[in-house]
Amino acid sequence: MEDRRKHIMAIINPVSGIGSKEKIPRLIDTVVDHDRYDVSTIMTEYPGHARELAAQAVTDGFDIVVAIGGDGTVNEVGSALVGTSTALAIVPSGSGNGLARHLRISMNASRALQLLNEGVIGQFDYCRVNDKPFFCTCGMGFDATVSYKFSNEGTRGFITYIKTALAEYIKYKPQHYKIDIDGQQMEEHAFVIACCNAAQYGNNAYIAPRATMQDGLIDVTVMHPFHIAESPLIGARLFLRQLGHDHHVSIYRGKHVIINRDHDEIIHVDGDPMMMPARVVIENVSKGIRILVPRSLPDDV
Repeated sequence: MEDRRKHIMAIINPVSGIGSKEKIPRLIDTVVDHDRYDVSTIMTEYPGHARELAAQAVTDGFDIVVAIGGDGTVNEVGSALVGTSTALAIVPSGSGNGLARHLRISMNASRALQLLNEGVIGQFDYCRVNDKPFFCTCGMGFDATVSYKFSNEGTRGFITYIKTALAEYIKYKPQHYKIDIDGQQMEEHAFVIACCNAAQYGNNAYIAPRATMQDGLIDVTVMHPFHIAESPLIGARLFLRQLGHDHHVSIYRGKHVIINRDHDEIIHVDGDPMMMPARVVIENVSKGIRILVPRSLPDDV
């Protein structure tokens, strides 16, 4: 008799976040309905491995690839799945888990895996920065500097990130940018420029409070320089989803964004820092990736 089960590849990044992933394979075996799914579980061994494994899963005709890790792991897996019929599932286990939080996927691994049994797949936008896919945010300026410093810290987690941000704020100097959004040009002296497909960085820090992944648009958040005494209020607005109300912040929207900087510099792509040229091109790809999500999603997703 023909096997009608769907095929899933579960890719685990064992070094993401701050917790052990040793129990994940057994949890997969316990939670996933094996009458419906055949599951292959693989641990990544080096940076970029998750993308290689996901690309092979597409070639081999897998129906779903599960990214078990942080936003960097999700980016690697998702980058191999864009434009294909293979769907992305997420079991968040990183430091920020921005995409999972935006999509209302539980931070509890068992409940996140249960979405496989529910089988609800939505079509969502993703973006490209100089042809590099991202799903939450890419950014330049202060947040890219912090991302780079954080990536070189010996420990992970939210507390380490905050300590790194405070240390870098003291010495960071805002930069000059020329921005073109769908043909509308402007110049900005900015502390941060974040180009957003989803609403948050992670840890429920809403850098683009109105961003959705189904509107075909990029939300561009420009944060202007501010005094350190104002940082507690700005931080509160960031976490209360009210950043757009702050007079230091301007938020624009468009499908195609070009940003020219004074020189080549680091940006972050879904939290991972990388060097890019002075000219940065960001574009939205509408409904370009299939993702497993909870049955009921609010309109702002």
